[in-house]
Amino acid sequence: MAHPLRGATAISGLGMTPMGRIYKSTMELAADATRTALADARLKKDEVDGLLINAGITGTTGGGLTLGLQNYLGLKNLRLLNHMNAAGSTAAQMVQYASLAISAGMANHVLCVFADSPLKDGTSAGAAYGAAARNPQRPRGMAGLYPASGYYGANTPYALAARRHMATYGTTQEQLGVIAVGQRAWATRSPIAQMRDPIDLEDYHNSRWIIEPLHLLDCCLVSNGAVAVIVSSAEAAREMPQPPVYVWGMGQGHPGDSSRAGAEWETETGAQIAAKTAYSMAGIGPDDVTQCQLYDCYTYTVLVTLEDYGFCKKGEGGPFVQDGKLGPGGSLPTNTGGGELSGYYMWGMTPLSEAIIQGRGHGGDRQAKNDVILCTGNGGSLSYHASLVLSPHAN
Repeated sequence: MAHPLRGATAISGLGMTPMGRIYKSTMELAADATRTALADARLKKDEVDGLLINAGITGTTGGGLTLGLQNYLGLKNLRLLNHMNAAGSTAAQMVQYASLAISAGMANHVLCVFADSPLKDGTSAGAAYGAAARNPQRPRGMAGLYPASGYYGANTPYALAARRHMATYGTTQEQLGVIAVGQRAWATRSPIAQMRDPIDLEDYHNSRWIIEPLHLLDCCLVSNGAVAVIVSSAEAAREMPQPPVYVWGMGQGHPGDSSRAGAEWETETGAQIAAKTAYSMAGIGPDDVTQCQLYDCYTYTVLVTLEDYGFCKKGEGGPFVQDGKLGPGGSLPTNTGGGELSGYYMWGMTPLSEAIIQGRGHGGDRQAKNDVILCTGNGGSLSYHASLVLSPHAN
């Protein structure tokens, strides 16, 4: 018997701004994406009765995205409103909570908005996130040991996680490089990708080290921009202009404190927990998935996520990806817009937006088989995870 939430809701609207060095405030970017999403769904503002907001690294201060977005957009009589932040897992969670609210009769059309503008004119992409990682007050005592040894920001824990996988399972630099090259190959087919020049493994190995074993081409982009997604009931979505992308399944997994004794956070992520819930609700397994849109802040994140969703056994992610199956022409098309490595970095909205484009069949030269799409979000140091199983088929 099918789960009652399987296919009960669908994504009916999508709005995106240009990505990259777009110098607008997050409020302006959010409004631009919202206008596009409303036009895409052919909805009036007054028909939107739910708003979920995610602010990105820019946060809620100094012109960041706040609950004031409701007034900025001119939305009235909302029956659902929240400002959410579970890092890169938030986008998938917003769709989940929107789906639950709609199924419970709390709302009809829920607008989910992400906007970020960390890039400043005349500054580097590294400076955008580097500034956020540094504590303006020097940490004292035991807390000072981490930055004193160079452990701060996002790059360090992911480098350690990748190194742990290499040491434990024999994963190679070449295998990580295959992921980067494959996603760039997809990006060359996407008119909205930031990085569209082809690369090969030699280019990958020649890119500068960030923190070994992570090269520059192992690491995600930094982007200014916004994405807005509208979730509606399945019945309503079928009457709207765009092909509905149905929510078949959803799950979350948050393993908790990575510093506790015995934690295996580097190689055993919350994706394992989320996979069980999402697969069960959707009534599928990994063999049924026809494409993946995976959170890819680093190449290693793709590899370990594939393992934790059961596409291969634990420790076999390297050999699994080595034949290029994730790239164009491969048996498991993954991150078909270039992902966060080569497409654009909108936190969890990167995989979600591409999953919607693919689910609608609007991928153009990069369109892949779209019967069952696994879409994931990841945040923190492999700390927070959420996923969606999406399909163009109602049930």
